[in-house]
Amino acid sequence: MDGNFADLAPEGRVSKRVYTDSEVFRAEMDRIYGRTWLFVVHESQIPGPGDFVTAHMGDRPVIAARHTDGRIHVFANRCTHRGMQVCAARRGSNRQFICPYHGWTFGTDGRLAAIPRARGYGGRLEPGDPGLDLTPAARVESYRGFVFASRSAEGPSLAEHLGEMSRAIDNMVDRAPAGSLEIATSGFRQEYAGNWKLHMENANDLMHASITHVSSIESAREVTGRLDGEEEHHALQMFKGNGLPLSLMEKVEIHGFAGGHSFMGGFYTEGAITQKTDAPGTRQDPVNAAYEAAMGGAYGEERAREIMGWDTFNHLIYPNLVLNPKHQQMRLMQPVAADRTIVHSACFRLVGAPEEMHARAVSFLNALNSPASQITSDDIAVFNGIQKALRDSDTEWIDLSRGLGTDHRRNTEESVGDIGTSELPLRAQYTAWRAFMAEP
Repeated sequence: MDGNFADLAPEGRVSKRVYTDSEVFRAEMDRIYGRTWLFVVHESQIPGPGDFVTAHMGDRPVIAARHTDGRIHVFANRCTHRGMQVCAARRGSNRQFICPYHGWTFGTDGRLAAIPRARGYGGRLEPGDPGLDLTPAARVESYRGFVFASRSAEGPSLAEHLGEMSRAIDNMVDRAPAGSLEIATSGFRQEYAGNWKLHMENANDLMHASITHVSSIESAREVTGRLDGEEEHHALQMFKGNGLPLSLMEKVEIHGFAGGHSFMGGFYTEGAITQKTDAPGTRQDPVNAAYEAAMGGAYGEERAREIMGWDTFNHLIYPNLVLNPKHQQMRLMQPVAADRTIVHSACFRLVGAPEEMHARAVSFLNALNSPASQITSDDIAVFNGIQKALRDSDTEWIDLSRGLGTDHRRNTEESVGDIGTSELPLRAQYTAWRAFMAEP
């Protein structure tokens, strides 16, 4: 895998090999996922010493644990004796990790603590040898509770990697009156038979919404028409929002950044899901009213309105994380193979906000990112279909040129689409992809 793969993704188009070739996938795991910063865990998932979660850095299984000194460590979930998976649980609390094969014992910092009957090795293998510790991530940093790790000791700092995308995390945390988040204890894991990049490309693709999701849009409109004055569930508002005419979708802001990041502006226009303040003297959604009061008490009215008024949707932090600050949502990509991806979805509680706000976040998660979601089922069907068609096709190239030549650069790090349906976010991803994949 010493080759230069950058020619597979020139500006505005991509070779099908980028999605289907196992050699390209293995190179991505080394050159992208092996070099850059990857989200691993939220601090609220491991609040106390001994708490842990198992996760992945690309295709590499890891454990993230809080040690007795309060520090968070990230290390390989692979015993240094015979290669067995050390921990199979998704989360929990342990004083030590004991390999289920031969009983080698490791601390919550990944260090080897004990070898059963160590004298059998004749002094060749003993605790205290750092080469026998569970392989640590080269760098681990937390930004406002979001813990990232890198397998590379060199490269940009986390702050440099996040760049403007740190604002998405800031806004997500600042939306909590108490200034902190708690991740929901449960979420969803969904697998699709397609490449990991398909989901990341789809996250900020405004062109597909009214076309791919037409069945849920029509169903929502039909149900709304039969409500006869009853309160409209905000899931219906979400489904109808996808049906915004393309002439209006083109007015939505779309942004692409160096490093592969991107985000879109908000496009919900009605109902409680907008989280907008109603005009004085009009009926206001009571949950939003209580939330605004809590935010005003915490930050002051002007600052609270500034935080809540940032109307955006998906924020893609390349290469593996999608955040939706306004609705407290998170999606995390786990690449498994060139044609296999697992998507982890979860939502957050805004500490200090009315509990109904968390209920809405859970409802949003169910409606948008769960296995029962009409939206997710549409998207996964498309991802599966693309992967199969690319595998079986004789056509080499895929077009990503919508909006090419009309986008304008705001500064050296950020570009803005002149039309909301521009494929600028996809091209931003492939600008970063080329930089990583040009050389080993």
